[in-house]
Amino acid sequence: MSVEYIFPEFEVIRKPERCIACRVCERQCSNEVHVFDPATGVMISDEAKCVDCQRCVSLCPTHALKIVKNESTFRENANWQNDTIKEVYKQANSGGVLLSSMGNPKPFPVYWDKILINASQVTNPPIDPLREPMETSVFLGKKPEKIKFDENGKIKCELTPQIELSMPVMFSAMSYGSISYNAHASLARAATELGILYNTGEGGLHEDFYCYGPNTIVQVASGRFGVHENYLNAGAAVEIKMGQGAKPGIGGHLPGTKIVGDVSRTRMIPEGSDAISPAPHHDIYSIEDLRQLVFSLKEATEYKKPVIVKVAAVHNIAAIASGIARSGADIIAIDGFRGGTGAAPTRIRDNVGIPIELALAAVDQRLREEGIRGNVSLVVGGSIRCASDVVKAIALGADACYIATAAVLALGCHLCRTCQTGKCNWGIATQRPDLVKRLNPEIGTERLVNLLTAWKHEIKELMGGMGINSIEALRGNRLMLRGIGLNSKELEILGISHAGE
Repeated sequence: MSVEYIFPEFEVIRKPERCIACRVCERQCSNEVHVFDPATGVMISDEAKCVDCQRCVSLCPTHALKIVKNESTFRENANWQNDTIKEVYKQANSGGVLLSSMGNPKPFPVYWDKILINASQVTNPPIDPLREPMETSVFLGKKPEKIKFDENGKIKCELTPQIELSMPVMFSAMSYGSISYNAHASLARAATELGILYNTGEGGLHEDFYCYGPNTIVQVASGRFGVHENYLNAGAAVEIKMGQGAKPGIGGHLPGTKIVGDVSRTRMIPEGSDAISPAPHHDIYSIEDLRQLVFSLKEATEYKKPVIVKVAAVHNIAAIASGIARSGADIIAIDGFRGGTGAAPTRIRDNVGIPIELALAAVDQRLREEGIRGNVSLVVGGSIRCASDVVKAIALGADACYIATAAVLALGCHLCRTCQTGKCNWGIATQRPDLVKRLNPEIGTERLVNLLTAWKHEIKELMGGMGINSIEALRGNRLMLRGIGLNSKELEILGISHAGE
């Protein structure tokens, strides 16, 4: 047995008394794990190809299949863990950089789970959201420093362009190419039905989706894929992508195998060529350069659309955000190190960046101390998993949240973390026509609407329990949060007290 042989990570257990050799598993597996053996008349499995996507388990008509973690591992070693040894073998065999998808799976602290929400009791009674008004809508964009009146004493209602959301959640950037046409269609339709926005990512906007423009954020990344005047004017806002949480400090890369047909045409690059975004924007090396691009985009859209600047959460994020707030940007989007991705170098994904909870609290505090918090709205992403995460984020200072992994989970993703292969069995992270059609955009839209409708109800319930009846009253209200199991420095950065205080 050769040294580079690695025992399969997963084991396919097939119950022979249940298996009827219908070959559904064979037809449904894009990784070719299951094969019918005509000599014996039974199904066999090549477990080395299994990624545990659960497609075969879900569709087996007799429930004959189970995928389990293989118990055959290297000798236990606290320092040289199983995955670490396998990665060394892979690189020693290939000489290549390891690629991974989805978010950071390492056991770092999840601060959302160490923050508790306060509830009202007697002196400040709770609010019943079923019987009393509860305002979940938000407006994103620059706010005036003070109220101004005209000569007749009436309030001047002059605002820079704003994004109006029915609830403080948006679908984050996922490019056409990294995800399928049907996945994009689901996001666009759901955003329109919900009264929120979805983000094109850096892959341009398919012509079929221009009709969803009022609910679309168009993104401009370093590669400028699919960027032209009509594209910029198609959306409700323009986002400059400086970085993302899963891979801070590096650019994007979509393999040429995914640059096919409409993806090639939409991105305006040759079919089959890799779409590589440089790490830096080659016209941005200072806040002054960023300001020039911000106002170039505003000029191109006749100052009718807010401009967002998206950055990854890194160690000096508060200072970075302070500069962006002075650049003319209307909204800052911050992406934490647990953010998802279609493909990223494993070492970058698992070791670079900081948690969104700490980054958000630091940025909000810095902008308040400098008296410029009203210059921008803050949108945060990077593992926003449920309604309570949204509420905690807003109480820490966010105006709204981006979700992406939660959205693709709603579409059917099983987090098998092999998006970069383009073989997504659920029709999401793929461009293969036979796989794309597995995701019905009508069903996808319905599931996304159901998810965020449920979240909206939960947000109202949580706010009602806190005695708060609007998102605006919740924003930055850290008195309603308490930490548990956190040290004094973590509590200081988050700006909250320990439970019991």
